[in-house]
Amino acid sequence: MERLSDPPEPANAANTANDYDGFAEAYAAENETSLVNAHYERPAMLALAGDVSGRRILDAGCGAGPLAAALRDRGAVVTGVDVSAAMLALAGRRLGEGVALHRVDLRDRLPFADGAFDDVIASLVLHYLEDWGPTLAELRRVLRPGGRLLVSVDHPFVAYTFQESRPDYFATTDYAFEWVIGGQSAPMRFWRKPLHAMTDAFTAAGFRLSVIAEPQPDPAARALFPEAFRNLSRSPTFLFFVVERGVTA
Repeated sequence: MERLSDPPEPANAANTANDYDGFAEAYAAENETSLVNAHYERPAMLALAGDVSGRRILDAGCGAGPLAAALRDRGAVVTGVDVSAAMLALAGRRLGEGVALHRVDLRDRLPFADGAFDDVIASLVLHYLEDWGPTLAELRRVLRPGGRLLVSVDHPFVAYTFQESRPDYFATTDYAFEWVIGGQSAPMRFWRKPLHAMTDAFTAAGFRLSVIAEPQPDPAARALFPEAFRNLSRSPTFLFFVVERGVTA
């Protein structure tokens, strides 16, 4: 049975920025062991998720599948979606037959029934989108009443200071840069929002804010990355949210 769905080219996949297909293997290898991913973002997300045994979880923007694998190993029933065919191919090799994978752009309608999931996890995904509204509405639709959406994004303070000419902090602004990973260069474009715009977007989509977190890296990584660990533990990098769908419509 096919695990990896292969629908027509997603409607928004023509953008040249944020196209992971050309450097998927290099990115996946970096993500596997890097301080910010393997020892900071992923452990923090798993800690927020808590006991996931038996829970139906959508990994929205699953990439090569390291988070999906960790959730599955903790007993969750995981489904993954991503816009990158190359990333999904890597995820398929990692995850085998036990995780359903679908090629989907998160700006489009999801191929799932209403209330199909107990949790949705969007790990370092929403900062690729200018307008969170349609995506959040769709993620809410596929959550059961009382279900959770767990989100990590670039911290707005870091994204603000990253930009060479300081924009209006209270505006939603984009910034472009080149990622060089494994000797390969890829153009990237992120959207920076102030904190209030993020929380307002969750509220407007019908979610109730439960947690805002600014976690620390895993202390075990100190010996592996002494200088980078010190820097990461002293300044914000990512911001985490847990929001809940109300039990009524």
